[in-house]
Amino acid sequence: MQDYECVFTIYVRTGSIIKGGTDSIVSLRLYDDDGEYILIRDIEAWAGIMEPGHNYFERGNLDIFSGRVPCLSGPVCAINITSDGSGPHHGWYVNYVEVTSTGPHRNCAQKQFSIEQWLALDTSPYELSAVRNYCPYSLDKARLKGGDKIRSGPRPILASKASA
Repeated sequence: MQDYECVFTIYVRTGSIIKGGTDSIVSLRLYDDDGEYILIRDIEAWAGIMEPGHNYFERGNLDIFSGRVPCLSGPVCAINITSDGSGPHHGWYVNYVEVTSTGPHRNCAQKQFSIEQWLALDTSPYELSAVRNYCPYSLDKARLKGGDKIRSGPRPILASKASA
């Protein structure tokens, strides 16, 4: 499916640890069990649905994002959540990411990914990404589905469905 027919709702819980919030740009890859994924380059710009002026990814927050994306072949079984490390407060402690999805002629699917990790270069594990994989394959074999397609408009930037 080349159209943006499926609705994904993403919940991100930031830890209550002091200095656990971030001002960085956060991206998210969502993988299915057929070896395909979609990439949301800036989750806040893509589909942040909190009240106007809300400060996303702050200590103790549960932030919600919901938008249309191209449908994956199956439910999400792996994620890669990444901070770009920008901003005055780049370190970020992520508790969990929960993903729900639905679309035409598809069952609703829901999966929670426990992260419990700092995304920072100045504290262990010294990484800006966290990967949680429950798929039946190694994620380095996954491919960006479809063709090079970037959605623009009032809620930029969802890059999705491109061949690797």
